[in-house]
Amino acid sequence: MAELPAFACPRCRAPLEPGDDATLRCPHDGLQFRRIDGIWRFLLPEREAYFTRFIHDYETVRRAEGRGSPDAAYYHALPYRDLNGRMSADWRIRAASFDLLVKRIVTPTTVPLRILDLGAGNGWLSNRLAGRGHAVMAVDLITNDFDGLGSCRHYSSAFTPVQAEFDHLPLSAAGIDLVIFNASLHYSVDIGVTLAEALRVMEPSGSLVILDSPVYHDAGSGTQMVQERESRFVARFGFPSNALSSENYLTYTRLQQLAEGLSLDWQFFTPFYGLRWALKPLVARLSGRREPARFHVIVGKQRTA
Repeated sequence: MAELPAFACPRCRAPLEPGDDATLRCPHDGLQFRRIDGIWRFLLPEREAYFTRFIHDYETVRRAEGRGSPDAAYYHALPYRDLNGRMSADWRIRAASFDLLVKRIVTPTTVPLRILDLGAGNGWLSNRLAGRGHAVMAVDLITNDFDGLGSCRHYSSAFTPVQAEFDHLPLSAAGIDLVIFNASLHYSVDIGVTLAEALRVMEPSGSLVILDSPVYHDAGSGTQMVQERESRFVARFGFPSNALSSENYLTYTRLQQLAEGLSLDWQFFTPFYGLRWALKPLVARLSGRREPARFHVIVGKQRTA
């Protein structure tokens, strides 16, 4: 059975020394990392304040959208059924992407994988993959018990919930077979830095997957999308939810630049979300509206010499 690599200090990457069952210590800088309510906390002290407003705004929006449930059945049904009925359209997209991920990337591999689920949220993807026999680490900033890593208590599949920053993963080099950005890469402030950190902990023969991040041909359409979203949030919540200067979206040109800079080859798979979704680009052109986002399962492999 596959085993996840041992934790390392997210600041200096040194191996950690065990304290009690819920504490690890870095011998180089003295930092201590604890497991609280089943979640390993690896967010660096100097970064906690940096993310405070983002986490507050994010949780406010997600609560208002009706995410989460006190019923464990809600989490077990994801992504195929939204038992709340509040975000069913979003979950249909997640389900189609998940099915394609399993068919194209996960199932062809005949051995258990060591997987990083980056942007794990409530842990639905980690639960599904761990249930298939893979060793999974669920990484997110959000730890609440309705939409964050605290929701992992509802699952029976065993995986490892970790609060950490994408750019400072608590792992030493090269021990992960599959890195999945789970509808999360567009939250990165610098996608190049974030991908480089993912590649640092990934085996050279591994795969990097970008799942459900918006992609545009025209960067102007992406910028307009962000402005529209911020206007909606100001009207509804009183804030634009832009505490972090995230990139917010990808373009095909940006992906090509990243491929060249990081020596990657991309492969694009596009799930079928239904005829109405497929017709969106045509309808937008005919009505003079901005280009709609496309969502792909994008697989990156490191180039071999």
